[in-house]
Amino acid sequence: MSDDPVRYELRGPAAWITLASPETRNALGAALVAALGSQMRRAMDDPAARAVVLTGEGPAFCAGADLKSRGAMGETAAGNPFVDLLKRMRHGPKPVIVAANGHAFGGGVGLVAAADIAIAVDTAIFSFSEVRIGAIPAMISVVVLPKLGEHQTMRLFLTGERFDAQRAQGYGLLHRVVAPGELETAVGNEIDAIAKGGPNAVREAKQLVRTVARLPEDEAFAFAEKKIAAIFASEEAAEGMAAFAEKRSPKWVKPR
Repeated sequence: MSDDPVRYELRGPAAWITLASPETRNALGAALVAALGSQMRRAMDDPAARAVVLTGEGPAFCAGADLKSRGAMGETAAGNPFVDLLKRMRHGPKPVIVAANGHAFGGGVGLVAAADIAIAVDTAIFSFSEVRIGAIPAMISVVVLPKLGEHQTMRLFLTGERFDAQRAQGYGLLHRVVAPGELETAVGNEIDAIAKGGPNAVREAKQLVRTVARLPEDEAFAFAEKKIAAIFASEEAAEGMAAFAEKRSPKWVKPR
């Protein structure tokens, strides 16, 4: 049994990263954050991985900051490894799917919010619990606000109230809620869908969303116009359109 706080496994077209410290409920201590950052970089650089899955071992997905060690939470934002991790999840070239196998609190909810696709078991409970220990969810606010909006975020940050997976989906934090025994199948369906898209197109689609969301309208249209012209001129697009016309699968779709 490995003592590594984070495990890495390539399963078909996806890199699976597992938080493997169930004895601490996968709390974000310094060692776990460092290992998670390293494995996320590895996944983004892995040529065999079309997508990245982040999940947890044990009854919890992630209990948030390790209060005994304070994790990486007390450092300045400029040199904070947790901030680097959230940025890599949001802006890395590959889709990140969070498979929340259990409860997520504080920074653990930040990991869910930073993902491109988020699925949780229907027994999961969430909370921005920082105010209850005299802290604030400062760093994760950057990834939470775009998902929940100011209206819901304000109340949840102020109260530290716990909410279930169904409410999390209603708030926009989750895309799907499934029974615990259906989590891997649900994630597998997302991976299969992603793998049907062109690798470059999937990468560019992720960056399109991240870029257009923060641009003024005229700049967004200008960016989109240049981007689509470059995409349509690519070899990948030519192959995709040829495959469509010839009623066959594109070359990037691997036979099962």
